[in-house]
Amino acid sequence: MATIRVRDWTKEQIEKIRDTESHSSHDSVIKSLLKDRKLAKYADDAAEAAPESISESWTNEPDTAFDDLTVLGELSGADNGVLFLWCPNCGNELAHLTADNPLGLSVFEIECQRCLTHLDRHAIVAIEIGYPIEQKLVEDCLQDDLKKCVVDYWDRTLDSAAVGALDADLDPAHLVWQFDQYLRQFSWQWPADVPVVGFATGETYRNTTTGEYLEVIEPVSENRNAMDSFKIRRYTGDPETHDSETEILDSTTVVDHIVNRRLLIQARTDSESLPESTEPTT
Repeated sequence: MATIRVRDWTKEQIEKIRDTESHSSHDSVIKSLLKDRKLAKYADDAAEAAPESISESWTNEPDTAFDDLTVLGELSGADNGVLFLWCPNCGNELAHLTADNPLGLSVFEIECQRCLTHLDRHAIVAIEIGYPIEQKLVEDCLQDDLKKCVVDYWDRTLDSAAVGALDADLDPAHLVWQFDQYLRQFSWQWPADVPVVGFATGETYRNTTTGEYLEVIEPVSENRNAMDSFKIRRYTGDPETHDSETEILDSTTVVDHIVNRRLLIQARTDSESLPESTEPTT
């Protein structure tokens, strides 16, 4: 199995270094590798006389939720040039590869052989050697970390879109549609304290700017590569105590709400369920 291959390969490399350099434990090897990486940054700068701007662009990583668990789309370098790529949907190892630093993976797509989800750089998680993967597998929390990593990346990416700080090749409207599609495929329960990245039938969202609640009834368009427009019920306050008005929320407004991080999902009670109209017909 793929997981066994990664664990055995990692353990083999660490044990080789431990025996060669007379380390006392695996932890000692990893600490030494991380220390060597820091020293190598300065050595490489001096030996190659690299421009300061190049060095800074590689070492100034974004403020992510994890140090050695990163969505591929924002990874600029890899420890020792080794990356393990994982599917956040089912927790399957996709591949492990060697790469030069800095990385240049503006286009990267792969299909998970376990869940058959087609993934690109915005939904592939790269695990570096410093991440305690063996411990996480034993504790059965790797899947949770993969999800948290992706949720954090999507949230920060749309934060950047809201202030016009996205890379030139990224379109905010397309990103919203793409994140929405991934969220539907993954069937994740979105965190109640993180602004949403999608818009789905049967859900109720609170607009944190106006205090209004938007209950999504059904889509009224069938866009193939863009967000749909939706029929909604708009409440001026808590749906339990306020009247509603039915209206059409056009796709442009949906995208604007999501990019500007205005909408929080309202948790359902145990008695609530999705309406039949949300189930696809075949």
